[in-house]
Amino acid sequence: MGTDFQKQTVQWFPGHMAKTRRLIKESLSMVDAVTELLDARIPLSSRNPEIEQITAGKPRIILLNKCDVADEAATAKWIKYFADNGSFAIPVDCRSGKGLNAYRPLVKEVLKEKIRANTEKGMAGKALRVMVVGIPNTGKSSFINKMAGKNRAQVADKPGVTRHNQWFNIGNGIELLDTPGVLWPKFDDPKVGDRLAFIGSVKDTILDSETMAVRLLEVLKGEYADRLSERYKLKNIDFENIESYELLEAIGRKRGMLISGGEIDTERASVMLLDEYRAGKLGKITMEFPGDK
Repeated sequence: MGTDFQKQTVQWFPGHMAKTRRLIKESLSMVDAVTELLDARIPLSSRNPEIEQITAGKPRIILLNKCDVADEAATAKWIKYFADNGSFAIPVDCRSGKGLNAYRPLVKEVLKEKIRANTEKGMAGKALRVMVVGIPNTGKSSFINKMAGKNRAQVADKPGVTRHNQWFNIGNGIELLDTPGVLWPKFDDPKVGDRLAFIGSVKDTILDSETMAVRLLEVLKGEYADRLSERYKLKNIDFENIESYELLEAIGRKRGMLISGGEIDTERASVMLLDEYRAGKLGKITMEFPGDK
């Protein structure tokens, strides 16, 4: 049973994403800086390497979004990691607005040379233009809505819903260019595809829920077994030796997810597990750390 869950790999690159890549390239000359939204739980896996190449040369601000459901100690390490690599990073939660007060001052700090140059050219007060990029479901629309103060950007939990480039004035002389979420054509590391599936950045139809749940448990039972034990009342479980599918069955049994004949409804248990992980009900969990291979 276990080996079946290893065969499928996550790949998802709809046609509109290729168009988005072109739009980003074409729009780059219009902006002074780039703000990149990453998921604080998987900062590197949620970073599109192609976007990094396309936007190279522009000052970059990184927003580690969903910091409220990420391990705080790990987030602090990521902020240092990005600083050491020449990028400014701040932890935020775009739905609640946590951390976003630091954004406008940071834009002014990052672009202080541009502001000085504009002033010398007699263009003091010229709007600073920042492109907002990120993969699907990292919170770009929520970020823009919070910053603009109006619900003007389309927001949804479905990956890839924002389709066209849009400008938003967020005050303080700053304008944001929204771009649709874009993945890249091939995930070289299967773990990256899995992590993106866990957080919902690829459509759930790409990989069946049982496969995703089993792979999620494979990760969680190593680093966060205590969270699983506490959430699902799993006593006397040997997390080091139990198969992940058996663990899924144990969770389903504890939640009373039984079908005829006493069989466990593992599909229902899988959907529940993924939903609870994404909602932060398992606690603050980070899945990758600086220096991981």
